[in-house]
Amino acid sequence: MAIEITSRSLAGAQRETTASYKEIQRPFLPAPMKPASQSRFFGRAPRLVRRNFSSRANQLSGGKAIILSVPKSGRTWIRTFLCAYFCKRYGREFTLEPERYCEPGIPRLIFSHDLFEHRTKGDLWDRIRGKYLVPKKELRRAKIILLVRDPRDCFVSLYVQMTRRDPSAPAKFKQETVSDLLRDKGFGIRAIVKTMNDWLNEFSGRENFMMIRYESLRASPAENFRDVLATLGETAPDMSIFQAALDFSQFENMKKLEAAGAFDSKILRPGDVRDPESFKVRRGKVGGYREYLSVQDQEYAAETMAILDPRFGYRMDSAGGSIASG
Repeated sequence: MAIEITSRSLAGAQRETTASYKEIQRPFLPAPMKPASQSRFFGRAPRLVRRNFSSRANQLSGGKAIILSVPKSGRTWIRTFLCAYFCKRYGREFTLEPERYCEPGIPRLIFSHDLFEHRTKGDLWDRIRGKYLVPKKELRRAKIILLVRDPRDCFVSLYVQMTRRDPSAPAKFKQETVSDLLRDKGFGIRAIVKTMNDWLNEFSGRENFMMIRYESLRASPAENFRDVLATLGETAPDMSIFQAALDFSQFENMKKLEAAGAFDSKILRPGDVRDPESFKVRRGKVGGYREYLSVQDQEYAAETMAILDPRFGYRMDSAGGSIASG
């Protein structure tokens, strides 16, 4: 079953703001005895006061599920699959904003970088009013799905995006080396690890919380996407529709669609069609950071990985790489 794309179906897609710049865990993760964010590496962090009294709070509310992630963790892939599935399920043309159909069976999903954007975007006033934070009451009400990826791969993809794809990224980053940005206070690997740890400390132990690892999705997409659908109430999906959505959201197909300009949205539009590194759907490779980081940079990143909460399941091997444990 093919998924149809037309410019009309995508015209209403919401433009996603780029951050400036299976493993679904069951049973639910227990609360830690000692939060990782208060480790010897980061020091004692002040407790986050989660509030959002900006007009943007409405955009982050009302969802059946809230998908949180650091930028470049694979959320466009998940979003494309879910939109393809639910549009086909209810006989609608594909769009990245299917809730506009007002179809009762299509769930509203909130995708947010939450803490990461709170710390890196906007000005002081934006942070005071919590412009980029998902409201606390929403996190109590809706399902929380935390999508995670090896922070080193996240960082490298973010670096490429900020220097090759995103014209709104601060100019200073375009002049910095990957080594410089790796150690940046706001966008470097330490900031990524801290955000992941803080999320896990905030949500672990809740019955409405689940975690998905990007590496597990890559290894077994069918199995893990079925689990994602089950979380949204689709416990017995029509397998022909499921397979069509799975095929549609394959990396190679998404890259072709992006190159052809089939998505009338900034979410899937290359910075320069002549530059493969400027594509939103770039590589998606597990462990690809080794091709961008020097030996010294990999050692620095490995030291930071040692502070990542072990409940994420990234075990370090003898060579300093990570192994996603089952």
